[in-house]
Amino acid sequence: MSHKIAAIQMVSTPDLQENLDSASRLIKLAAEQGAQLVLLPEVFAVLEGGPMAEFAELEGHGPIQEFLASQAKENQLILIGGTIPLLSRPGKPGGESGGVLDDGRVRPACLVYNQQGKQIARYDKIHLFDVMVDDKQSEYSESLSYEAGDEVVSVETDIVHLGLSICYDMRFPELYRRLFNKGAELITVPAAFTRVTGEAHWESILRARAIENQCYILAAGQGGKHSENRETWGHSMIIDPWGSVLAMIPDGEGVAIAEIDLDFLRDVRMRMPIADHIQLKSE
Repeated sequence: MSHKIAAIQMVSTPDLQENLDSASRLIKLAAEQGAQLVLLPEVFAVLEGGPMAEFAELEGHGPIQEFLASQAKENQLILIGGTIPLLSRPGKPGGESGGVLDDGRVRPACLVYNQQGKQIARYDKIHLFDVMVDDKQSEYSESLSYEAGDEVVSVETDIVHLGLSICYDMRFPELYRRLFNKGAELITVPAAFTRVTGEAHWESILRARAIENQCYILAAGQGGKHSENRETWGHSMIIDPWGSVLAMIPDGEGVAIAEIDLDFLRDVRMRMPIADHIQLKSE
């Protein structure tokens, strides 16, 4: 049982419409190559455009969400929308509203749309990138602009059980083990990794997450120079459950596309049943 999936790599700008046009072109290219599931990078719609609250939307309303829904339906594929800034928190069980942020920050949200253009999942980034990096920007403080999520999210689609993560999340293996325990067969990683940290750790961490959780990893990055101070690593890639890189785009715009084979995944898990061998359970 195999399916084609694709990671879209972009070099997003401060111009929302320019970025949506680029994303549309690349999604269409992936669809023409037979992709049934497509992942956009983190902050695909706007990067280096000022405070994210200026571009933020309420869940279910706004041009970025309309774009994602229409692209999924038009191209007849599952579309994972990288991240977009949302003002509203996820709803609570029972239909209770999650509330609206009023402190100038937004939620960094990854939305998933099915082939009918219906939103089927939302994941808000749990781990925020508040670090010092030896590059021109030097300091990254996502918590000034973002409010972190707190829910681990996976969703059953008609082609694969999908686990959701975002960028800096990949440094926290406990999240991926929870997704593995939920049954995830493919974990997505939209990212805007810095060039410095990407060159050092990007591929090695992604391959480790694939191997230790016996899953496919689909990682879509920003890949180029966005401003005088901001440069991203790119190297969007697709990795199989044995840790092999099936496709990769080094720099600039592009589409990494490969087939995932769920029979192969299940064979790997059967031959090496790590789920049955775990001795140290999460507290």
